[in-house]
Amino acid sequence: MWLVSRALRILAGIAVFVAFWEAVVRVFALPSFMLPSPIAVYEAFTQQWSFLLYHASITAGETVLGFIFGVSAGVLLALIMSSSEIMRRFLLPPITATQSLPVFAIAPLLVLWFGFGLASKVVMAVIVIFFSVTSTFHDGLRRTDPALLDLGRLYRLNRWQRLRYIRIPAALPALASGIRIAAVFAPIGAVVGEWVGAKGGLAFIMLQSNARMQTDTMFAALILLAIMVLILRGLVELAVVRLIPWQQEKT
Repeated sequence: MWLVSRALRILAGIAVFVAFWEAVVRVFALPSFMLPSPIAVYEAFTQQWSFLLYHASITAGETVLGFIFGVSAGVLLALIMSSSEIMRRFLLPPITATQSLPVFAIAPLLVLWFGFGLASKVVMAVIVIFFSVTSTFHDGLRRTDPALLDLGRLYRLNRWQRLRYIRIPAALPALASGIRIAAVFAPIGAVVGEWVGAKGGLAFIMLQSNARMQTDTMFAALILLAIMVLILRGLVELAVVRLIPWQQEKT
């Protein structure tokens, strides 16, 4: 029932937002090139739905691959850092440094190194999301209840058995938090990569529409991006409920 309740709340929020949007356009009599009405955006989508969905599928593919590789990289780095204090001190500074660099400064380099195709967008998505997974999972591994570790020693579990049977299960809620964050930012990473240079994708549509003052089409692409984020976040929530049922969010 929690899923139905959440879906109804999301739909109610969307309805309120659309009503407010329409009211702003009508009250202030804004021209369509500044802020199109929801009806104009809907008409743009119905007229170009195949074109929009094609480019949305490109961004979705980049997002999913970036999400998978980013989460995998974050989990692996967290495990490596938690296994050795030396590795933590060696890896933590460069990992942290990657997050201090503005993504729009990195994106042109990725396009130069990996080209205008899929690879540069996937790498950008990985860079945007892996730190959240690494930091949350690593923190969860380090904060394992000492009593549980003592219990593992009592049962003569070796270091890797304690990691597998105690530390990783105890850190799963922290990992789930990092994955939730990654689900929101993975599409943004893909779009940033497309913004710098791409042959297709939602950012490609936004750039073309902005140059031609087709604001309604640009808003349609933005809405598709928002829907993509909501779907990915929803799938993550379903996975968390199945894998960590005791950590189900109260709704």
